[in-house]
Amino acid sequence: MADKEWKYSYNRGNVYCNNKRREGFALRMEQDTRSSIAKDKNINNAVLAGIVKAIPVVLGYLTVGFAYGVLARNAGLSVFFTVLMSLLVYAGSAQLISVSFFAASANPLTIILTTFIVNIRHLLMAAAMVPHLEGWRPLQKVAFGLELTDETFGLHSVGFSEGKPDKSTVFAINITSQLAWISGSLLGAVLGGMIVDIRSLGLDFALPGMFIALLVFQLKSIKHVLVALAAGLLSLILLSSGIQNWNVLIAACLAAGIGVVLCKCKQE
Repeated sequence: MADKEWKYSYNRGNVYCNNKRREGFALRMEQDTRSSIAKDKNINNAVLAGIVKAIPVVLGYLTVGFAYGVLARNAGLSVFFTVLMSLLVYAGSAQLISVSFFAASANPLTIILTTFIVNIRHLLMAAAMVPHLEGWRPLQKVAFGLELTDETFGLHSVGFSEGKPDKSTVFAINITSQLAWISGSLLGAVLGGMIVDIRSLGLDFALPGMFIALLVFQLKSIKHVLVALAAGLLSLILLSSGIQNWNVLIAACLAAGIGVVLCKCKQE
């Protein structure tokens, strides 16, 4: 009798332990599910935030990309190569210059060297971003650098200055911007045969307008406003003096020097 009672108690103990194990497993599964849902929700929010931040760039890229597509088709490029350049080169100024060279039947080596010189500023922009990419994997840094443009650099400069944004937000900005550029290029290439002069559509102002929109987000003090006004005024003075190709770069460097002087005066 005692042996039967012992076996009965033993079996009840095993059942109780098994139930507890199942309850513990179910609880862990529920916690993991909730954690996964919360993580996915955070990622979705971060991606959405990146898409929203990229809207000013998207509006500019759609129009300028459209203008590039029209010019590329008028220069004799096929729709495939027009879009392929936007996918691989992804540099508005270099692509527009290349299209003009294609139209003039320039030497391929000339086109390659000119594109390299025009895009060499990307080395400086990428170098400026390196301190903010601490802890990133090498492939993530490469992917970030391949989609870095003047406009996205402006957005990232503001974003990193305000803190360390989520990687999903950073890549959402880059991917959304390039998709907009590719979409504009494709649309311009498809409709390029029907449009001869894009100036009649006012698309030539799209790029300056986009830069103005990006500049506004970076004007956080009177010092920033003064430096921006100085850069614009100096550029106009240099342009009226006959310096047409280097006026913007020289004005930017001089205005940056003015900004450094203003910072030192404020500290003193």
